[in-house]
Amino acid sequence: MSDLRARLADLASGDESRAEAACAALVELGDATLPALCELRDSPDADTRWWATRTLASLPNLDPGLLLPSLADAAPEVRQCAALGLCARPSETATQPLVRALSDEDALTAELASRALVAIGTSAVPALLEVLGNAQQAARIHAMRALSEVGDERAIRPMIEALGESSAMLGYWAEKGLERLGVNMVYIKP
Repeated sequence: MSDLRARLADLASGDESRAEAACAALVELGDATLPALCELRDSPDADTRWWATRTLASLPNLDPGLLLPSLADAAPEVRQCAALGLCARPSETATQPLVRALSDEDALTAELASRALVAIGTSAVPALLEVLGNAQQAARIHAMRALSEVGDERAIRPMIEALGESSAMLGYWAEKGLERLGVNMVYIKP
């Protein structure tokens, strides 16, 4: 256990080289590191929380639910790290927290949340469609982008409706989604 303590101390040292080496070593130790990493994930120091989240996201058999607390962290860089980890480990259980992250004040966190929802795929579509109906404009754009990349037919009507809105970005992603779905026709109002 002394090796584990030494690696954890390196991870929280504030020295990037030591922390990166510790991250790799902790990943090699596997699930035995989970309790300690979850404790570091709750540290008052944002850098320590980032490294704990980074290490958790690198564990080969990680339950993606362990990244969810970091998705709601006070520090944007920790939220970004968690969202990126969820891109690599898509999980339906992360759908609602990721949908909330589409409204994150940090644009990169919102973008990474969108990508993670794309990785979840068709099971995220109902939640993404709900965002289109009642969220802030930035979240709606991220949701439309995710829907355009998922390519689910349930999004066709909302995509067509979005073409008539004043948002160029919303219209752009709606057009891309319709193209991907093979519904890229010109719609003319009579």
